[in-house]
Amino acid sequence: MAHTQISKYLPPDINPTQAAIAYGCRALPKLNEELQSEDLLTRQKALMALYDLMHDPEHVYTAIRIGCLESLKDLLMDTNDLVRIKTTEVLYIMATHNVGRDGFLEHDVIYALSFLLSDPQSACRENLHLAFKHLAQLPAGAKGIVNSSLIPSLVGKLQTEEERIQELLLDTLAACLIEDATEALASRVVPFLKEKLLSANSNIRSKAAQALIAVSIPLEGKNQVWQHDIIPILVHLLKDKEEEVQASAAGALMYVTVTTKGKYAALDTEAIGPLLELLHSSLSKARLNAIKVLTMLAEAPEGRKILQSHVPTFRALKEDTSAAVQRAAQIAVKVIEWKP
Repeated sequence: MAHTQISKYLPPDINPTQAAIAYGCRALPKLNEELQSEDLLTRQKALMALYDLMHDPEHVYTAIRIGCLESLKDLLMDTNDLVRIKTTEVLYIMATHNVGRDGFLEHDVIYALSFLLSDPQSACRENLHLAFKHLAQLPAGAKGIVNSSLIPSLVGKLQTEEERIQELLLDTLAACLIEDATEALASRVVPFLKEKLLSANSNIRSKAAQALIAVSIPLEGKNQVWQHDIIPILVHLLKDKEEEVQASAAGALMYVTVTTKGKYAALDTEAIGPLLELLHSSLSKARLNAIKVLTMLAEAPEGRKILQSHVPTFRALKEDTSAAVQRAAQIAVKVIEWKP
């Protein structure tokens, strides 16, 4: 004879840490109400459910429209660590969508996040910097970070943050400094980046060189790179065991050698040899950057004299698989063969 028995276990498809999601168009409004609840467990469960929904840009659009961003901004100040961590996680996922990045700018989320730059929870800070990194990929987002006067704080955090967060910081700074490097240069970003070029972490070396590219766009940046004796370090990185580091170092040299001081500093450290080796790199951007640096060095009589015997190498690159490399090689040949 069969017996009725009620299991003491939850059904297998029920997640006890996540709020039940209402049906259809009521789902997000209900979660927004729960985000504002006085009950800690209710807020935590609502954040867990919202995190899953924010992977869909349509849900992100709806969440912003009904005021979820304002609720999330309030939760950034919550005294509970888990609430702050999950809130920054939700915001980071929202920042991966264009509609989310636009919402950040419209609702002043950058300023709200800035209060967590020194949060005791590293997961919270990591999510914050992931959000900033994605936001900075949009020119308006990078400009928003710059206009929020956060650059000096971000530069300072390069000295104290964990390595994985330093990588995110360098990505954000590289994008923001393209917009405006003034505050960063005044905050001694160049000597800080010099230190990162010497890191044992290849990702940090590569990203520091990328940030130096952005720093070196204005003349003041080029001058500071020369003054802080960074060019010999960049030349040394052309022989790094990681090709990404080599390409980034060549990219930084491409900007720094625009000035006469930069050209002769590179020539004095015998940059031409490793740059010629880089012309055979498997990375097209490494080959392209190397050609452009060599073209800059060929503008100096000493550099042009050395490179004249290597013209066949540049001619061969006119058949490169990359159209950009082909064009750069043609220009290099013209500069090297130029006669006064």
